[in-house]
Amino acid sequence: MVQRIDKTNYYLNIAKAVAERSTCLRKKCGCVIVNNDEIISTGYSGAPRGRKNCIDLGFCTKKKLFPDVRHGGYDACRSVHAEQNAIISASRKEMIGATLYLVLFRPETGEYDEGANSCQTCRKLIINAGIKKVVVRGKTDDEYMEIDVNDWIENDDLLDGKTTY
Repeated sequence: MVQRIDKTNYYLNIAKAVAERSTCLRKKCGCVIVNNDEIISTGYSGAPRGRKNCIDLGFCTKKKLFPDVRHGGYDACRSVHAEQNAIISASRKEMIGATLYLVLFRPETGEYDEGANSCQTCRKLIINAGIKKVVVRGKTDDEYMEIDVNDWIENDDLLDGKTTY
């Protein structure tokens, strides 16, 4: 008997397809915002409209300026993040109570970015958009992590001094 893919992996697979449009040389990022089992918007990482993308330049500005920084140096990044692009493409009314599905993978290997999560700026936008849950692809095609956005509110890591920029 043929089994159907579950909804979570269905939406994560769509987010991976969206990530294929990403123009970032460091990692391909894509997301899908879903509410009431309906796709509200999608987004992938890339330079603002009209600006040159890293794939056009042939180098990553963040990597060039901050070669050893994994979580931080975001001001040097040319890309608008996938979550940001999806949020600006949707109305807040549609996003209240929604789930954001996020996939990040390395273009050179195709491997998922294990332990990936939204940056602080994206977290703030997700909170204010009214999104309630974030689901991030794990290290394989059937693994994922679910995050209750209220945890980001209650456990404000900007106050613990451990956050890096």
